[in-house]
Amino acid sequence: MIKSYKTKRLIGDIVVYTILTILSIIWVLPIVWIVMTSFSGEKSAFIDHVIPSTWTFNNYIELFTKTETFNYPRAFLNTLIISIFSCVISTLSVLMVSYTFSRLRFKSRKAFMNVAMILGMFPGFMTMIAIYYILKVIGLSQNIVGLIIVYSAGAALGYFISKGFFDTVPKALDEAATIDGATKNQIFWQIILPMSKPIVVYTVITSFIGPWTDFILARMLIQDAYDQYTVALVLWNMTDKTKVDEFFYRFCAGSVIVAIPITAVFLKMQKFYVEGITGGAVKG
Repeated sequence: MIKSYKTKRLIGDIVVYTILTILSIIWVLPIVWIVMTSFSGEKSAFIDHVIPSTWTFNNYIELFTKTETFNYPRAFLNTLIISIFSCVISTLSVLMVSYTFSRLRFKSRKAFMNVAMILGMFPGFMTMIAIYYILKVIGLSQNIVGLIIVYSAGAALGYFISKGFFDTVPKALDEAATIDGATKNQIFWQIILPMSKPIVVYTVITSFIGPWTDFILARMLIQDAYDQYTVALVLWNMTDKTKVDEFFYRFCAGSVIVAIPITAVFLKMQKFYVEGITGGAVKG
């Protein structure tokens, strides 16, 4: 009986790991291909082999030196500025709203939470036209400041996971601090926040990734203001059918470079990222 159970478990493990291995290969292959292609010395984008016949760093060099048609360094700086400011504003708003809903009891609290949940169910692209015309009226339709405002404005609607994490923090800490004369503001900034590193890291990463990788909203708002382009817009224009043969390998190099910062941050903070998700999932 025991032997039969062990055999079934072994077969099950083999099947599961085989499936996971196949899925991992399918997921990794495109990444490996684009990294290899970014070092390709081929002259045409359309080749009949996967592994490049010649290798070079020129694609990376030209990406930052030949900026007449596509100013990748400027776009990278724009994207970095947008992501950093959006990340800071979004992180602060999400954490403060989450703590407020978790700890404070006030009139219409449930109503506010329900409204936020309902609004969060609507896809963001449904409001893009309205957002564009509003920003156009105030003169921010083709400006990275407008993107920062849009990315940050609705961030607090994603308070659910952070609130769940704060729900797991013992309220006795708040009560003890209150007895000692601390205000709600002091409790949040000086006691709760320093001991909530996992959810802070999770919120920072998710708030940074959105603006860093977004294309649709940036495309609609920035349009033809080339000096305000983000990396996503530059890379998209590189794949235009009239330019792809010339810029394809630079496109691959640009794709690798834009993936490096967020990959490095995620790998460094992976432990806290997972703790933030699991901690926030305990309570709703």
